[in-house]
Amino acid sequence: MKKFENYCAALENLKEIYDYEPPYGNVVLTGLVGLYEICFEQSWKAMKEILTYHGVAEGQTGSPRQILKSAYGAGMIQDEELWLQALQSRNNVAHAYNHAVAMDIVTAAKESYYQMFCDLKSEIERNWK
Repeated sequence: MKKFENYCAALENLKEIYDYEPPYGNVVLTGLVGLYEICFEQSWKAMKEILTYHGVAEGQTGSPRQILKSAYGAGMIQDEELWLQALQSRNNVAHAYNHAVAMDIVTAAKESYYQMFCDLKSEIERNWK
């Protein structure tokens, strides 16, 4: 599954967020936000691909929010609220020129989202491939 492979590569890249500590320069901060955004995008697209492959009708929608809700309903993800927060962070990437917004995204990625992404990868490998 190509989108799952892309997701795994993006997750491997996201691991680099732990190589940097604040205070971040603008270029580093922007790069870390970008790593998060790419990983999130690849995660929901991988979920969509897998749900569709398994015949989950809602998996065919183009909406990330609906994909997350369908993945939760199917048992692919365990913490719907965390995923919806991650979606909100992804939506806030457009405002990452604001230092506080960018810092919030990177902090959440380090504290919660990275592990959330790792849990998704493990779940897919165990039960969906």
